[in-house]
Amino acid sequence: MKFKFSIGKKIGLGFGLLLFCTITIFLYTKIILDSSKTINKHNTETLSPSVDELQELKIQILESQMLITNWANVQTADEHPEKEKLRKLLRERYPILKGDIEKLAKDWSADEVVLANDTLFPEITELFSYYDQVMSQLATFEDYDEPSIQFVINFMIGEGGDIPFQASRVISHLNTLILSQRQKSKAGNDDMLESFDLLDFLVKNVGVALFLGGIIIAFLTIRTIVKPVQKFKKLILLLGKGIIPEEKMKPRSDEIGEMAVAFNDLVTGFKRTTEFANEIGSGNFETEYQPLSESDELGHSLLTMRKDLFGLTSNLEQKVKERTEEVMRQKKEIEELLTEVTDSIKYAKRIQNAILPPKGYINKVLPNSFILFKPKDIVSGDFYWVEDKQGKTAVAAVDCTGHGVPGALMTVVGYNKLHEAMSEAKEYTAAAILDGLNKGVINTFSQGNEETDVKDGMDAAMCVVDYKTRTIQFAGAYNPLYIIKSGAEEIEQIKGDKFPIGPFIGGIQSFQNHTIQLESGDTVYIFSDGYADQFGGEKGKKFRYKNFRELLLGMQDKEMHEQRDLLDSTIESWRGRLEQVDDILVIGIRV
Repeated sequence: MKFKFSIGKKIGLGFGLLLFCTITIFLYTKIILDSSKTINKHNTETLSPSVDELQELKIQILESQMLITNWANVQTADEHPEKEKLRKLLRERYPILKGDIEKLAKDWSADEVVLANDTLFPEITELFSYYDQVMSQLATFEDYDEPSIQFVINFMIGEGGDIPFQASRVISHLNTLILSQRQKSKAGNDDMLESFDLLDFLVKNVGVALFLGGIIIAFLTIRTIVKPVQKFKKLILLLGKGIIPEEKMKPRSDEIGEMAVAFNDLVTGFKRTTEFANEIGSGNFETEYQPLSESDELGHSLLTMRKDLFGLTSNLEQKVKERTEEVMRQKKEIEELLTEVTDSIKYAKRIQNAILPPKGYINKVLPNSFILFKPKDIVSGDFYWVEDKQGKTAVAAVDCTGHGVPGALMTVVGYNKLHEAMSEAKEYTAAAILDGLNKGVINTFSQGNEETDVKDGMDAAMCVVDYKTRTIQFAGAYNPLYIIKSGAEEIEQIKGDKFPIGPFIGGIQSFQNHTIQLESGDTVYIFSDGYADQFGGEKGKKFRYKNFRELLLGMQDKEMHEQRDLLDSTIESWRGRLEQVDDILVIGIRV
């Protein structure tokens, strides 16, 4: 049999050579990359983290030295933030960091491990023991005035003392370990660079060979394949646009010729199929059509489609009529159901509004105040409560779990339990009322059955205002109290307790009562989180408490009703076309 050097063999030979060169460069590249991965993995998982953790330990040592010096030299209360910061560093931050370093040290050299475990960490322990001596001897304000204690402390803290000397030794050993890890990292990087330089040289030379081989293959391909394929492309693009070409391919004695014959047969089949489809589309279901072969899926599908279309058109009009009547019936049912649900929720809003204190009553007991109340839905999960007793006025802003109907149900429970708490409280204080509300909600929702017990609750801010003495009591469940003194440029914030009202883990806890003396013209605010959490603005972000506080400060020259209008217009402008995400409640009182 005569050997035939076909197009496939020509292409196979050319691309075989290219493939050989490609595999060669690929294998060598893989060897270099595997080596580089090993080096890089060691750098990223051990050396670089080791340097970072050791640097962090160095910062902790320097920071602790500064904090213990301030402890010794500056007379402050035991709960001062800097003292708390030093305790946290010694008890939490350092042990965690030490554990991380010990894990990384498993991949260190033996000398580095010995330096860390036998020298560095023991020295740090000794340094921290000096800190403990200072902290224990200066535990009270009286200790700072004791000359004997000051003499000992100054000897330990002063220049050349135990603490500076021990800290310098620790820093020195830390610097040694950091330098060692950095040198190892640099050596690994140098090895990678040398490997990549060699790879670069090989790639350039093999690239030249591939370029020359590609030119030769391209020249042969253009002569034997590209030109005929371009003609095929032109005709196939016409087919892709739905145009059946009139021109036919000329047969040849190679694979291109075989493709030409097949293409010509395809065009002929498309013409016959198109003519048949046009007849079917015109409703001529009796038109004869013969598939190209038993495997002609398109032809057989057209025959099946003709049969189906004939049956479908017979009863299509009746089915459309029946389906339309069914859709209209369902639409009417849904509209009726929606109307019933909406009417029920609107009636629930009337009930909810009925339990809220009347505007006239609020103006009487809180004469210089405002309430901005904007439910997210028809009914609200936020509510406000006002009641006057013994010449003092109790006012609360309560945020129940959820909003809409579930939140509204919670408000009814909360409102009733507030009235019970007010009447049963042994002391007329904000904390006593909140404690009573907490117990009432827990007793209502906790029945001892895990399946039926409700885990929802409330956040609240409760105030008791005494206009005669210009004092205000405050207690809060998560929510704070804002105070703006007359003419002040900052807001004083009294934070609420960090637990909610309701049956949560931890048992029943008592709220802390705060009493604040105010002056004429001072203003206080209580609120839910809906205002600060509203999304809006150009980037669709939250309004946030920082902007909320700046807005309150900037409107102190306005009357209380003007403040309410400004808060309302500001949040509406911020929200724009976005949906309101939560109920909004803000209460302002000026004494």
